[in-house]
Amino acid sequence: MADLFNAGEPAAPPPGRPLADRLRPRALADVVGQEHLTGDDGALTRMIRSGTLGSMIFWGPPGTGKTTVARLLAGETSLAFEQISAIFSGVADLKKVFETARLRRTNGRQTLLFADEIHRFNRAQQDSFLPVMEDGTVILIGATTENPSFELNAALLSRARVLVFHSLGEESIGRLLSRAEEMEGRALPLDVEARGSLLRMADGDGRAALTLAEEVWRAARPGEVFDAEGLQRVVQRRAPIYDKGQDGHYNLISALHKSVRGSDPDAALYYLARMFDAGEDPLYLGRRLVRMAIEDIGLADPQALVVANAAKDAYDYLGSPEGELAFAQACIYLATAPKSNAGYTAFKAATAAAKEHGSLLPPKHILNAPTKLMKAESYGAGYQYDHDQPDAFSGQDYFPEKMGRQVFYDPPDRGFEREIRKRLDYWAKLRRERQGG
Repeated sequence: MADLFNAGEPAAPPPGRPLADRLRPRALADVVGQEHLTGDDGALTRMIRSGTLGSMIFWGPPGTGKTTVARLLAGETSLAFEQISAIFSGVADLKKVFETARLRRTNGRQTLLFADEIHRFNRAQQDSFLPVMEDGTVILIGATTENPSFELNAALLSRARVLVFHSLGEESIGRLLSRAEEMEGRALPLDVEARGSLLRMADGDGRAALTLAEEVWRAARPGEVFDAEGLQRVVQRRAPIYDKGQDGHYNLISALHKSVRGSDPDAALYYLARMFDAGEDPLYLGRRLVRMAIEDIGLADPQALVVANAAKDAYDYLGSPEGELAFAQACIYLATAPKSNAGYTAFKAATAAAKEHGSLLPPKHILNAPTKLMKAESYGAGYQYDHDQPDAFSGQDYFPEKMGRQVFYDPPDRGFEREIRKRLDYWAKLRRERQGG
């Protein structure tokens, strides 16, 4: 991947500006780290060529150019640029920005409103964007590092296109550092191994890479060149001990996952400890443990997901290194829990069925009839309220009539799912009896 920042300002910069700020691109065409958005056939390039912009959500890790691209879009389209942050802005600030945008619009100029950390706005604050988006007062660009599907209101998402920003690869960071050396007129005082270590320390974050470079330049004495150990001592940050292609990262997380799935707590702890020692992001490990609880244990032990989530919360509360023990405890719990992928496979099967039969309507007897016309069409007719039936079970069919009953979930006779199997078998027996089968 090419580097994110490719063009600096040729003139000598004023003192005090961080290197990352001085290396910001001056035109959208200079941003080459997000080609799927800014390349010749990129989504943003197409928008600009059309002469119009719509509201968008920029979703991606820190240091990938979300703020920079928003500023450049305003310049490319002659829109007024306003920036707010959910961390520092409240309702009063939003109202002030909206009023300014309305006044500006009466004078014939539209506003591009960049909302940083938009996921941190509460539900009511997010809703406040809707009227000014709908009437064209602002074109909203929201930036978030969190999954918009979970963190943003559905109404807001329905009015904005989500564009994904990618982390920078090591090649990208390398080119970024080369550009910084060109601007500074001096090489980074690092040997080959240390330079590779710095690339990994940046972890796909262009801004972090430039900040680290500045730290190195500040710390180096005349003629001094740091090796990997010296670099770590200077910046007080450890690089993940993975190979250049990140194969080590994926190999270790795969080994951890398979050890948990294989019910080997000792091997699982070993790989967890190796990843901590390599400087892996603890929250990444937490997310993977949650995934293991869902995919490989599921309802065989419903507490597995609770334990995995609790470990993440404990780490948030304790931090490192104390919080690492919470992940270790969760890892042991998951490895020793009964295993089942029945829920995982059931959802995949249900998803496939939804794609195949997505146009079928549910049977009329389970649809509500809020209008007279729908009542006349027999919506809701014949529905039996399960709580009023013997055993709180009516035995009715709920699949679309043309589809017929389907079976996706087949729990094994292990762990808590042994009890679920008994319930399902009992309800199947009642269903056959009550349907006359």
